[in-house]
Amino acid sequence: MNSMTFDRITVFGAGAMGTGIAQVCAAAGARVTVCDVSPEAVKRAQKALDAEFKGRIEFCSSLLETTEADLVIEAVSERMEIKQDLFSRLDNQLPPTTILATNTSTLSVTAIAAKARFPERVCGLHFFNPPAQTRLVEVVKAKQTAAEVLERCAAFVRELEREPILVRDAPGFVVTRCSRPFLSEALHCLDSGVADLRTIDGILRKGGFPEGPFEQMDRTGLDAVYATTRALWEGFFHEPRFRPHLILRKLVEAGYLGRKTGRGFYEHRDVG
Repeated sequence: MNSMTFDRITVFGAGAMGTGIAQVCAAAGARVTVCDVSPEAVKRAQKALDAEFKGRIEFCSSLLETTEADLVIEAVSERMEIKQDLFSRLDNQLPPTTILATNTSTLSVTAIAAKARFPERVCGLHFFNPPAQTRLVEVVKAKQTAAEVLERCAAFVRELEREPILVRDAPGFVVTRCSRPFLSEALHCLDSGVADLRTIDGILRKGGFPEGPFEQMDRTGLDAVYATTRALWEGFFHEPRFRPHLILRKLVEAGYLGRKTGRGFYEHRDVG
C-alpha cells in the first residue's frame, strides 16, 4: 500500500464521532490510536472496532501515549474550554511537525488555535455523522492556519476517499449552518400543528431526503443537536433564525436524547 500523507493518526475522543473517524482512517490504511481519558469510553470504542480492525487500532487513556502522531484529530465534547485545554496540553508535548485538527461543528477554530504555541498547525477537520457513511469533510481554515497544513489535510481527506471542501472559520461553517434552519422549521411545523412528526419525516423522505428531520435528530443525539444549535445561535449574536426551539430543550432536560437513550422524538426499543 502506498504511504499516506499522515501515517500515524491519533483520534482523541472515543465517543460515536471519534470511533467513526478512527474507523475511516484505519480502513484507509493509517495506523490509528484512539485515546480518551475515560477508560469506559475506550472499552466501548475497542468493542466497536476490534471485530473489524483487531490489531490495527491501538487504544489508550493517557495524553502521554499520543506523542508519536503525525496528525491528531480531536473529537471531544463540544465545549470551548475543554477543546482549548486539550489543545494547549497536546501542543506542549507534541513535536512542532504534528498537525492538530478539531472536529468541532460550530466553535471557533481560531479561538481553539489561540491556546496553542504553534497555532499555525491547527485547523478544522469536520467529519459528519456517521463518518463511515458520509463522504463530505469540511477543512476549516483558522486565522492562524498555514496554507501547507490545509493542503496536507485536504490531500489526506482524499486518501480517505472523502471529498474535502475548504471553508473559512465562521459559526457552523457551511453544512451545519445550512442544516439548522431545516431542523428548526420541522420543529416549528410540529409545534404549530401543521402535521405530526411521523408525517413530516415521511413527507421529506418521499421528497428525496435519506431520513426525516426528527429521525436525523434522534440518530445524532438531541443533546448534540441542541448544543450545536445553541452554539450557532450564540455565534451569530442571537440571530432569531438560529434560535433553539423549546421542544428540543425540554426533551434534553428530560433525558430523552434519541437512540442512545432509547427515547427521543421516537421510542427506540433496540437500544443497547
